Amino acid sequence: MIRALDISSSAVSAQRIRLDVIAGNIANAQTTRQEDGTIAPYRRRFVTLMSGDGQGGPGAHVDSVELDPSPFRLKYDPGHPDRIRSGPSTGYVQLPNVNTTLEYVDALEASRAYEANISMMNVTRGMVQQALRLLA
Repeated sequence: MIRALDISSSAVSAQRIRLDVIAGNIANAQTTRQEDGTIAPYRRRFVTLMSGDGQGGPGAHVDSVELDPSPFRLKYDPGHPDRIRSGPSTGYVQLPNVNTTLEYVDALEASRAYEANISMMNVTRGMVQQALRLLA
């Protein structure tokens, strides 16, 4: 039964990391510059999950955090300081490839998975407590 707690714990940890990545995507949905000041929009990140706890046991863990290769959005805003200054896209601003609606749906899904695993931990804890009462 304790192993069931380890399985649920690994899944809770994986979903928490997934929510962190989604929160970062939403926070940067309008970011047009990198940390070093270069003009380049934020690229959406997503988490890939893998079965197992990463050490050979059952559960779930984060396999990798990858960059979404989809194209950036373009918005015509000739007054923006990060606009494209020459070429056929003059006056357009490249915006991140983050779709806040999709991120919100992903966040709800990760939240529900998190809650389901917490519920599983509570069920397991109740079973352990009842087993200890029977033995005492």
